[in-house]
Amino acid sequence: MSKPVSGSGAGSVETEESSPKIPIYLLPNLFTAGNLFCGFLALTKIVESDLASGQYRDIKVALFLILLACIFDLLDGRVARMGGYESPFGREFDSLADIVSFGVAPAFLVHRIVLHDVFREHPEIGWFIAAAYVICGAFRLARFNCIAAMAGTGGGRHFLGFPIPAAAGLVASLTLLLVHWDEKGFPQGNWRFALPVILVFLAAMMVSEVKYPTFKKIHWRTQRPFTKMVVIVLVVALFVMLWKRLLPFVAPVGFTAYLLYGFIRPFISRRMQQRVEADDDDDEEEVGSAASGDNDSGAGRV
Repeated sequence: MSKPVSGSGAGSVETEESSPKIPIYLLPNLFTAGNLFCGFLALTKIVESDLASGQYRDIKVALFLILLACIFDLLDGRVARMGGYESPFGREFDSLADIVSFGVAPAFLVHRIVLHDVFREHPEIGWFIAAAYVICGAFRLARFNCIAAMAGTGGGRHFLGFPIPAAAGLVASLTLLLVHWDEKGFPQGNWRFALPVILVFLAAMMVSEVKYPTFKKIHWRTQRPFTKMVVIVLVVALFVMLWKRLLPFVAPVGFTAYLLYGFIRPFISRRMQQRVEADDDDDEEEVGSAASGDNDSGAGRV
């Protein structure tokens, strides 16, 4: 026997039989939860940091957590597509996690270490710059979710605008480089004051119409799997052994290269684009690419 359930409209009745069951898959959403957890911990470390003492320990932990959240965000979409676990719930959950880890945390970080000092006499300017980044990131996530829902797709082959995880990764990696530079005793000059400018630029790029590849077409299967496996293992092993020395330099270069690629992409040949983006399909769907926002799967990579 059906049981009446109150709805949004007057007198609306919904039966148990007609209630849609939302598919919730454990593994991809577990990675998304890890993303959100890292974002929350990053915020707590930024709040707890004592910058007056000149110690960057908590700030460095927060930076590593934001970069770790980028890795979790990368994995949730890949796992969802590989296992066929794409779902609207995953996309929405990922967007909520991303606005914390890649929107609020980086904006609060830059405000804490730079904007608070630069605009000491006019703190509202610092608030506005940090808030603009968060709002543009939220707008980007909402824009994609709406288009994906209307189109019935988890995302196309391109991101429309700079992805918010890449924006957060660029802010975090550049900050990590500045911290590393300062700890080594090298003269820093006024380079840290470039962070607010970069934050505003990234806010504009997130809501722009510049297209970026999603790299969904990277083929993990290859005709020479042993050679590819050996190369990957050697590169990962080298990075693990030297990650403390390499990360402050490799991460900013990688994120900056991705940012610039969006500008030069329209001017390079189609064949070169296919090589860079690992796209072997010649029939490109512009409708799907135009609908692309942040998420690269139904599990919701953004």
